[in-house]
Amino acid sequence: MLRLSELRLPLDHPAEALPQLIQQRLGLKAGELLNHTVFKRSYDARKNVKLSFIYIVDLELKDEAAVLARHGQDPHLKPSPDMRYHFVAQAPASLPHRPVVIGFGPCGIFAALVLAQMGFKPIVLERGKAVRERTQDTWGLWRRKTLNPESNVQFGEGGAGTFSDGKLYSQIKDPKHYGRKVLTEFVKAGAPAEILYVSKPHIGTFRLVGMVENMRAEIQKLGGEIRFEQRVTELLIEAGQVRGVRTQTGDEIRTDHVVLALGHSARDTFEMLHTKGVFMEAKPFSVGFRIEHPQSLIDKARLGPHAGHPELGAADYKLVHHASNGRAVYSFCMCPGGTVVAATSEPNRVVTNGMSQYSRNERNANAGIVVSIDPSDYPGSPIAGIEFQRQLESHAFILGGSTYEAPGQLVGDFLRGRPSTQLGAVEPSYKPGVKLGDLSTALPDYAISAMREALPAFDRQIKGFNMYDAVLTGVETRTSSPLRITRGEDLQSLNTRGLYPAGEGAGYAGGILSAGVDGIKVAEAVAQQMMQDLNLG
Repeated sequence: MLRLSELRLPLDHPAEALPQLIQQRLGLKAGELLNHTVFKRSYDARKNVKLSFIYIVDLELKDEAAVLARHGQDPHLKPSPDMRYHFVAQAPASLPHRPVVIGFGPCGIFAALVLAQMGFKPIVLERGKAVRERTQDTWGLWRRKTLNPESNVQFGEGGAGTFSDGKLYSQIKDPKHYGRKVLTEFVKAGAPAEILYVSKPHIGTFRLVGMVENMRAEIQKLGGEIRFEQRVTELLIEAGQVRGVRTQTGDEIRTDHVVLALGHSARDTFEMLHTKGVFMEAKPFSVGFRIEHPQSLIDKARLGPHAGHPELGAADYKLVHHASNGRAVYSFCMCPGGTVVAATSEPNRVVTNGMSQYSRNERNANAGIVVSIDPSDYPGSPIAGIEFQRQLESHAFILGGSTYEAPGQLVGDFLRGRPSTQLGAVEPSYKPGVKLGDLSTALPDYAISAMREALPAFDRQIKGFNMYDAVLTGVETRTSSPLRITRGEDLQSLNTRGLYPAGEGAGYAGGILSAGVDGIKVAEAVAQQMMQDLNLG
């Protein structure tokens, strides 16, 4: 097949316009174009006056060699790469032990799925509940201010990504096209087929729930096993080699291969691993607030006269400002037409995050506006960042009235340094609720100063961004893991053989897609090592 790029068509073009443009572009005669598949469809919002769709298509032609020879100098026509997934191993009929996957978020799901597809029948240990029970527990915090520390936005089947915008794009390097494997498996599990070609695919929470259940069923059908409410309390290590795990119920599972797909909030597990001597190091992350605007304001600023067009949906944005004090301030996890959600996993702490449904049709747009920090801001052991996060979250709990309401402030008041006493045009979406006041003590002074400088700068890019009535809600602390469980080229821990740190919690991913890709990489590493151990590799 051949891949043709830079095909531009109006937003409202009819279906037949694309094959007609392909034929015109390549000078094809009737019958020469056998089939075409859209690989990617995007648009450039910076050119919002003459907005158009930009296509990349894969072509099946009657004589591909002749067409390629005729257009050999065209930089937009190339042979299509092979994006099919190729398994690296096939397990023998019997194994001395089964690999264990700790955590069943995106990384753990794909590690388990690929291991199961290769015949290794993994055992998955997930500290939280199955996704529908977990959803009920999560609503318990949002609606009744009741937190279950083992079943919430962070913990349970599907991981933190289940209660998010469901974004499925990443800037990671992916020469082996693992991201395509992730998207293809999601479509098989019930995601809309458009995620395979739109430039910024997303799914949304409600659709993710059913997909996660379908993927679990597929793993089980292939011989894998998922055990819920099984928090790992001890890693069994002998002479630098993993020999198994022990759970809070006292169960002991013997294995020589453990995938750590913990997620960024498994703080007690991080502490256990640190106590056991597993090598880890502190890493940078970011902290900040959620900001909410009317979605209509963002649409108008980003799409101009095309705002509200049904083919474009709710507009998003990505912003960054380098403050004079040396801090980077940037938008994080932007959720068009979404809501701000309570995302704590520990009692008496407040954490915010953003979430959207597939429709993205809520009144407000929200995003994290966060400030970069690094280990010099929280010196100490490799897990010092956890305590730094906890202090901010505990203080936010107090500022919010100690009821799991979040502290909030109007942007105009925040910039002027005065407390907010009443809402304006923007109604905050955070549940259990927002307590207005002064956010100036919710973050370190350097973060507050950098943010006050950044908001007017963002307004120059998106008109109205620092509107007086826009709402800030605190605090956003779980942008990424505060540590990295460092691994070598074989993807095993630097000092613990058989331990495979993976995904967001280990510091190797940042979102659903990249976590899924890392799960695939680690599954392959486990399979290859197990085959070598059996002298079959």
